[in-house]
Parts: sequence; C-alpha cells; structure tokens
Amino acid sequence: MAAALPTTLERRETNSGGGGVEIINNMGKDIYLWSVGESADATMVTLTSGGNTYSESWKTNPDSGGISIKMSTTPDQSDVLQYEYTLVSPTIYWDLSCINMGSGSEFTAAGYAVTSNDNGICPSATCEPGDTACADAYLYPTDDQATHGCPETVQMTLTLGPSSAE
Repeated sequence: MAAALPTTLERRETNSGGGGVEIINNMGKDIYLWSVGESADATMVTLTSGGNTYSESWKTNPDSGGISIKMSTTPDQSDVLQYEYTLVSPTIYWDLSCINMGSGSEFTAAGYAVTSNDNGICPSATCEPGDTACADAYLYPTDDQATHGCPETVQMTLTLGPSSAE
C-alpha cells in the first residue's frame, strides 16, 4: 500500500466529522514514528511512554499511493511496525504490516490492536502478545486479506501494548 520512502504530506479534509488515526503508547518505553509516503522529508516524532498519544487526520500522498505510519522502538527505524492507509473517497483502506519487524520484536511481545468508533461497521485487528503469525496483519507483501475498508469519517485507534482495560 504505502512506499517505504518519506514524503511531505497534504492534509485532506473529509466529510463532516472527519476521520483519522490515534496511536496510544502503552509499551512502557518511547516509540519513534514517521508518517511517510513516496518521497523524502518525514520528521521523526517521539511518542513517550505512559499512554501518550499521536493523532493524524487522514492525508493523501501527493505522489499517489498511500501513507505509512512507521513505528520503531529505536530512532534508527529498525524493527518497524506499520499502520498503512490510502484514502479513496468515500473509503479509507488500512492495514497493519509486520513485514519489516524482526522475529523478536518488542511490538510482538507487547501486542497491539486497532479499533474504531463506528459501532462495528469497520473491521478491527488484534495481534495478541507473543503472536508471531498474527492473521490480522501483513506478514509478507501479498498478504492481502489484512487490508480493510472503512468509511472515511471513521476514527481509528491503534493501541501499542496492553490496553488500559487489561
């Protein structure tokens, strides 16, 4: 869906109510993230531990294609978990990708989940702690069952590590 190279991004307003993604860090350590597309110029954001959040409204990639929010436990972009999305109005297509994660990833050890605010219309994705073969995420490039479509007004939440309810 999204290319691995960074880009300058454009914000695109969606229908009333908007839509986007919020990432919650429950990992117990800082997470480094980059919101990227196809060309260079992404800025690293540090999401500190303790339930801190990063929010992004749906964006379009000026070079076409999708957006990838790359997350790592180190600032050198190693062992990357990706939340990828492409806005094709009126639908937002999204997935989780583990393709660039190592077998001993801290994200795998802690688990992660995507939920939404749309009362069950949009699919969720959960990778339980320790699940190295999570069926809800891309494990290899043609793992297309892991791509989901939702109304562009949806607000998604990606929780890294245990949810506050656990």
